[in-house]
Amino acid sequence: MVAEVMAELAALEDPKARAVNEKHGDDHGVNLGKLRAIAKRLKTQHDLARELWATGDTAARLLALLICRPKAFERAELDTMLREARAPKVHDWLVNYVVKKSPHAEDLRLAWLADADPVVASAGWALTTDRVAKRPEGLDLGKLLEVIEAEMKDAPDRLQWAMNHCLAQIGISHPEHRDRAIGIGERLEVLKDYPTPPNCTSPYAPVWITEIVRRQEGTAATPA
Repeated sequence: MVAEVMAELAALEDPKARAVNEKHGDDHGVNLGKLRAIAKRLKTQHDLARELWATGDTAARLLALLICRPKAFERAELDTMLREARAPKVHDWLVNYVVKKSPHAEDLRLAWLADADPVVASAGWALTTDRVAKRPEGLDLGKLLEVIEAEMKDAPDRLQWAMNHCLAQIGISHPEHRDRAIGIGERLEVLKDYPTPPNCTSPYAPVWITEIVRRQEGTAATPA
């Protein structure tokens, strides 16, 4: 079965798609819409997912994350998978589609936050951002802001991006911390000059926070 799926993925390889993906650090050339169509056809097959992951192929690993059973993974297995997931898209899907649904999510969040590997730590921050938005009870938001203010400016790119997302989410979801979050963003100026396409919100935290809050409150100005 693995050989058949790998052959199908190989047949979908598109040099143009690979060129685009490689700009983002993802070494595969399979259109994600077509990948999702394969996953829909295969449905949940956890054993096959494990075998696909073991190939080390990026497209196969993305497919594995779509057909696995998130709650079936042991904590140590998820930790190993994250450390193996160096392609950004694999890392992102693993955290968002699998780890967030796992009973080990909180334990891993705390362990990864403290990890010396900045890519692993970025996963801890991604899980923290999810809690800031959905289950903030028990989080020390003030302490999180202290850490962000002290460490985000000089953090490696992927860790910096994850910390910045957490900063923005605190400002968006928690009005009592909004001014402080915006102030930290203004002082650090992280991603202030990030090229943002038209009709997209800047990842610069003060702009991001202000824009999302404006939308949520329905205070959009009437165009002249």
